[in-house]
Amino acid sequence: MPRGEGTNYLVVGSDSREGLSQQDRKELNTGSAEGRRTDSVILLHTGANGTTMLSLPRDSWVTLPPYVDPDTGRSYRAAPDKLNAAFSLGGPDLLVRTVERNTGVHIDHYAEIGFAGFVGVVDAVGGVDMCLDKPVRDKDSGADLPAGCQTLDGAEALAFVRQRKQEAQGDLGRTRNQQKFLAALARKAVTPSTLADPSKSFPTLRAGLDTLIVDEETELPDLMSLFEALRKAASGGGRQLNVPVADPDLRTPKGSAVKWDDRRARALFTALREDRPTG
Repeated sequence: MPRGEGTNYLVVGSDSREGLSQQDRKELNTGSAEGRRTDSVILLHTGANGTTMLSLPRDSWVTLPPYVDPDTGRSYRAAPDKLNAAFSLGGPDLLVRTVERNTGVHIDHYAEIGFAGFVGVVDAVGGVDMCLDKPVRDKDSGADLPAGCQTLDGAEALAFVRQRKQEAQGDLGRTRNQQKFLAALARKAVTPSTLADPSKSFPTLRAGLDTLIVDEETELPDLMSLFEALRKAASGGGRQLNVPVADPDLRTPKGSAVKWDDRRARALFTALREDRPTG
């Protein structure tokens, strides 16, 4: 696929429990599902027009490209399915190829963070400052947060980004929370002094590196660029968007899915590929 202009990161939050003890799982309300599935998928573009953070709903109805099952060696043809199915069926490689096929945007770097690493990064930066419009309570995720401005520790932040029952728009509402949180984390982790002195930033990132998975080409400076891009997106130097949606409750053989607004989504993807303003 042609590279296009600018740099594109695919940032994935997965429900990997790797690195969590049974006690951790109990305290963090993560359950014990084996393997890993995508909890959030964010396409982050940086270029001449600043930064765009674009959330792709995990239930997006997309076309999976042909793939080979890594466990059985069996080949599968291209087929429609939900976006998070790509990750569970073929891991990061199939997820990246699925995003590229359906958006036409080339992915330069891949970063995935699991539950354990997520908690470690938040705690390593001393918590993340968030302002909530309303109280957030969710029995499934363990979230129990009052309205107003507060500092969330790792466990509280994890519960906040995982809860969706309370969101009027379910997963679409949750993607907004994830963007808000990532931006707050980046603001805390990436300050001018941190960026100027890698020895300060490295311990912060290392706290999450146990469960942070990146492609082979990604070096520490790429990770710092990623955090810097997230910070810019939050501080007016970029935009935080969701893919335009035509139907948030599309009936499919695989259950309810999110159907993109093809015309508007295509225009947005073209702007990203050509490094033009997205709005």
